[in-house]
Amino acid sequence: MKVIFCGVGEAFDENLANTSILVQSEDNTYSLLLDLGFTAASAYWQVNPNPLTLDAIWISHFHGDHFFGLPALLLRFYEHKRTKPLTIIGQPGIDDLVTASVGLAYPSLWPKLTYPVLFIEAKVDKNVDLALFSLAFAPTKHPQDCLGIKITSGNGSIFYSGDGRPTKECLCLAQKCDLVICEAYTLEDMVPGHNNVHDAMDFAREACAKSLALVHLQRDVRRKHSQKIKKILQANNDIRVFLPEPGDKIIVPGS
Repeated sequence: MKVIFCGVGEAFDENLANTSILVQSEDNTYSLLLDLGFTAASAYWQVNPNPLTLDAIWISHFHGDHFFGLPALLLRFYEHKRTKPLTIIGQPGIDDLVTASVGLAYPSLWPKLTYPVLFIEAKVDKNVDLALFSLAFAPTKHPQDCLGIKITSGNGSIFYSGDGRPTKECLCLAQKCDLVICEAYTLEDMVPGHNNVHDAMDFAREACAKSLALVHLQRDVRRKHSQKIKKILQANNDIRVFLPEPGDKIIVPGS
């Protein structure tokens, strides 16, 4: 799989788009976008040379910086006369929330869409198979119900936490993944419903993951402590940890 980081920021970062990650199959015939907040739709268009080929979107939870970019993306697909079906996966209620958000943003758009929008409800006890991807889910600790997701394709696997502190169910899901993508809101402070850099690293170690990408850092933490964070990551010698920038790419497995 190829992983492209469209956005890596938190909700209100003026320099970095909301965290959003594009996952493409090894043969580039299927693609899944992980989360799409209100500043992420344009970021997706910037990093994907073939944006209209997107097959599916995963929404980890219903905070605006994770799904309010959907109306803009759906409208742009309509403007480009897309006909290819689009699948949107999320927790129960995903269909009502998406149609309501589109109705508020662009009231006349939904009936005019030139392509089918299909919805799949995600549950922790039920895997979802999408063409070349197999998806499994686990809850995180966050003020809004949030699901982490494991994506398996061929001999590669990725775990993405969405927001929140990982649970024992997340740890089981992330075991021996090639890449773990973890929210790390702070360096070491404990903020309710969020993870930090040190705990994310401990989680990846305990999961025996091969690589860890840290995303969703609080804007001031990333700006003021970037050098300190990089030194911490460089000093680590038992797992590959990196702080991705928008547009960065990684191949899984083989990273």
